[in-house]
Amino acid sequence: MAHKIAIVTGAGSGIGRAVSIALLKEGYAVALCGRRVEQLNETASAPDSGSAPRRVIPTDVTQPDAVARLFHAVRDEFGRLDVLFNNAGIGAPGVDLDELTVEQWQSVVNVNLTGAFLCTREAFGLMKRQAPRGGRIINNGSISAYTPRPNSAPYTATKHAITGLTKSTSLDGRKYDIACSQIDIGNAATEMTARMANGVPQANGEIVVEPRLDVQHVARAVVYMANLPLDANVQFMTVMATKMPFIGRG
Repeated sequence: MAHKIAIVTGAGSGIGRAVSIALLKEGYAVALCGRRVEQLNETASAPDSGSAPRRVIPTDVTQPDAVARLFHAVRDEFGRLDVLFNNAGIGAPGVDLDELTVEQWQSVVNVNLTGAFLCTREAFGLMKRQAPRGGRIINNGSISAYTPRPNSAPYTATKHAITGLTKSTSLDGRKYDIACSQIDIGNAATEMTARMANGVPQANGEIVVEPRLDVQHVARAVVYMANLPLDANVQFMTVMATKMPFIGRG
């Protein structure tokens, strides 16, 4: 294949869309995955996405059979996989812990953690058996992988767990030439962070407007990580709005 092959989950909007378009422009063939077909098609038809091959594959990352079908389809069409960007994620309502339902907790865990594991498991198996073997898995962590926001227990817990998954995948992948990285993003300007323009809760109880950064900075960072040779790795990278609350948050 003339193109390197990438899978992006949550490719229909926000960071996933920006990264997908950046990879396409870089010459990657990209499998665009997510639950909302219309939004995936919008990503696929973005006017600035270049001419590299792309395929829309609707996928619910919480379903093992659906994830297996995704990776089989990529293998059958493209023959291999070079990069997986585990990006799909959701949050829960910003309420006190005792007001969270078990269903809300489980929903976040299923998407953010189990979904990332299922995709990692399939990618790992494909990468270690393909020829030439190896590849790169990039996990979308978060500033919350280190420091929580108020009323964010489900999201924060899963992002802390993603760090553990990243480290374990890095260790277990060494002998198969599989590299694993984590990018921790703070306040990328997407639909998900639009509320920050009106102010969001802080640890001291105040409501404060927070700065955001252009999502293209994130996209370029992921492309940089993806393009490294497999004997080099960015283990962890933090890309954030310079003046957002993080260092010393709370």
